[in-house]
Amino acid sequence: MADKKNSKPEEKKDEKKEEKPIPKDNLVETKHSVKINGKTVKYTVTTGTMIIKEEVWDKDKEAEVEKPRAQMFFVAYTLDGVKDKAKRPITFSFNGGPGSSSVWLHMGVLGPRRVVLTDEGEMPPPPFKLTDNAYSILDQTDLVFIDPMSTGFSRPVEGEKAKEWHTFSKDITSVGDFIRLYATRYHRWLSPKFLAGESYGTTRAAGLSGYLQERHGMFLNGLMLISAVLDFTTIDFNLNNDLPYILFVPAYAATAWYHNKLSFKAHLQTVIKEAEEFAKGEYASALFKGSALTPEERASVVEKLSRYTGISQDFIERSNLRILDQHYFKELLRERGKTVGRLDSRFTGMDRSGVTATAEYDPLFSQVNGPYTATLNDYIRTELKFESDLSYEILSDKVWMNWSYEYFQNQYVNVVETLRSAMNLNKYLKVFVANGYFDLGTPYSATEYTFDHLHLDDSLRKNISMGYYEAGHMMYIHMPSLKALKKDLAKFIKDAS
Repeated sequence: MADKKNSKPEEKKDEKKEEKPIPKDNLVETKHSVKINGKTVKYTVTTGTMIIKEEVWDKDKEAEVEKPRAQMFFVAYTLDGVKDKAKRPITFSFNGGPGSSSVWLHMGVLGPRRVVLTDEGEMPPPPFKLTDNAYSILDQTDLVFIDPMSTGFSRPVEGEKAKEWHTFSKDITSVGDFIRLYATRYHRWLSPKFLAGESYGTTRAAGLSGYLQERHGMFLNGLMLISAVLDFTTIDFNLNNDLPYILFVPAYAATAWYHNKLSFKAHLQTVIKEAEEFAKGEYASALFKGSALTPEERASVVEKLSRYTGISQDFIERSNLRILDQHYFKELLRERGKTVGRLDSRFTGMDRSGVTATAEYDPLFSQVNGPYTATLNDYIRTELKFESDLSYEILSDKVWMNWSYEYFQNQYVNVVETLRSAMNLNKYLKVFVANGYFDLGTPYSATEYTFDHLHLDDSLRKNISMGYYEAGHMMYIHMPSLKALKKDLAKFIKDAS
């Protein structure tokens, strides 16, 4: 037995805290060329993740220190041989969701490589392919495609939680801070600067127009808004909000025209013009009157609403003169056993049951999801040489379903005033809006209503221009619309630069 008196206590080993590795940028550069408008364009691609830091208070140092918070993934295209960057425009681009990566604008319209679909935008048989994009705007502007937090390869650094970024406010600040950092690192503060967003990306772009000015003193030349939604009052169907029922009628009419569901023959432009006049006039007045509507007035509204939407008078009566978008997708072609798409109503789907009130899926997404996902994953790793075992999050339902709009508590999401204020403070800021006639997600009439209620001074209204295309939300998947959109965007960038 050991003598306790002579035993020595065990010496304590030096315990050192294991230091976590400091996150670093992970960037790859490659060289490429493409033919645009018959001319060869040589360019450099920078692909990878950039560490975004935030200033936090360090108790031990009793000072503000920069703390790595996030790894933002981006793909940047810059024209080779440019001596004066101040004369070369740069466009920062993103999609929406929220929860979508930037793949759609990147690989569908703006970038130098494009996903191959049919001319109408339908999915070809797999395996899928990329092709050179002769309609890219790289000949007009450098391009930086940004994947917001939890999309693409963008992730928080170790120890941080992604949920913090899944809010309207934090999304604006994180993307805005990335833009500031990129402009600083790559010496683009004096370049003409543009934002290009699609869907919720237009909400983000309008928010950024104010944030970049106010927080970083960065004044923009222009916003390119693809399928815009700035005021959710215009698209959110609720019992106490009749506005969407009115604003969706012209797009319903275009859809009924496309599927030969109208009781009369006319050109598309004639149909939508008549539908607009009815919706803004007699129909809007009828919904305003409510129960004060006379039987004769009600009968007239039912007949005309049926005429322009292709929905039966009986259904309109039973729905109290209001056609919910989700019901429209299912009801228009019910007798044919088909549904129409929300994002592009030219496309049709087939549900298991013909008696349900709403459609099972959106036909457009089923056409584009596979081709865009496969080609992007291959392109990043083979042509751009960026390696990662992470899943490239094309479109995250987890983000979308848990997105926080706390900033707009007890009101509709609305960034109209932010955009108005930004344009008022920067009289050179121009806005171009691209609209698809067959878009039932962000209908063109709802967008027009939003800009008609921007309350801009008359001297600034000339800074807003719009383009219209015979396709849907992603109008660029339709080849004739892609060609037209390229011309419109190129002209806009030249004029705004």
